[in-house]
Amino acid sequence: MRARAPASSANLGPGLDVLAVALDLYVEVELEPAERLSVESEGEGSELPADASHLAARVAAAVLGHDRVAIRVRSEVPVARGLGSSAALAVATAAAAGAGDPLAVAARLEGHADNAAASYAGGLVAVNALEGGWRTSRLALDPGLEFVALVPDRLLETAHARAILPPQVPRADAIFNLGRLAMLLEGLGDRDRLVPAAAGDRLHQPPRVQLFPEAPRLLEALERAGARAACWSGAGPTLLGICDAGEAERIAQAGLAALGDAGVKGRSLVLHADAVGLVVGEHARLPVRATGADPGNAAGRTPGNAAGRTPGNAAGSTPGGVPGHTLGHTLGR
Repeated sequence: MRARAPASSANLGPGLDVLAVALDLYVEVELEPAERLSVESEGEGSELPADASHLAARVAAAVLGHDRVAIRVRSEVPVARGLGSSAALAVATAAAAGAGDPLAVAARLEGHADNAAASYAGGLVAVNALEGGWRTSRLALDPGLEFVALVPDRLLETAHARAILPPQVPRADAIFNLGRLAMLLEGLGDRDRLVPAAAGDRLHQPPRVQLFPEAPRLLEALERAGARAACWSGAGPTLLGICDAGEAERIAQAGLAALGDAGVKGRSLVLHADAVGLVVGEHARLPVRATGADPGNAAGRTPGNAAGRTPGNAAGSTPGGVPGHTLGHTLGR
């Protein structure tokens, strides 16, 4: 069985552990019965150990009750960069293994329900833990929005980024985030209402600056270039600019220049929201890109087409947007 799930950007501004949006980079997982466990990986994350410690192997074994399976993973999602690569892998693997509730499996084994909810449902989502499991709320997202992701060439493990967060927060900070969350949701639903202040946060972004000191400067550069709002993506180090459609290419170029000015090696990606989420079956292959190259491999390449991207879900919905593309690398990459 084959399944595909999109990347995601979570913790959006004030939305720590609650708010996430699915983005059009993908993880494809294929499972087949075998005499013993084997794991093959292609693309992002292919350097990870191909043994029982691999997340896909652990998820498959948890769903199947054994590890006699051949697993093939193809991924476009940068690892440990704040784009939900592990959650997408867990959701796709659980679905390919036949899990009745891939979201619950992914949230339990990978640990980030907000990312997993976006990869499972697509679009803009909020997730809440209830007694009966996870409740995913699909929220309005203006189709005229695009996203610019500044992806530094440095790892930032989520466990480390979470460990530096304070165990308690002042009431004033909690109130600040609740108010900004309302502003952000209004603006994501209607981009004309989206303002930079909506991405304000006092709970997770300020403490994490010590892990990525250049972040405030880069976020300001995105806003100066025209992003309606900018924030950390997940626990970082990727930074996300939320932009008007048609402006993202120019803003991404400015973001790429800002990375270079800050002395940070990295990529600048133009991405779109994925409105489909999890796809299972023959249509779950990675999308065909216009150049035949994976995102992040070619500078200045044009967006991929939608060939071969007909969805395999029961709702028969159509994919949201065209695949993301990379503007290039900086500092000799």
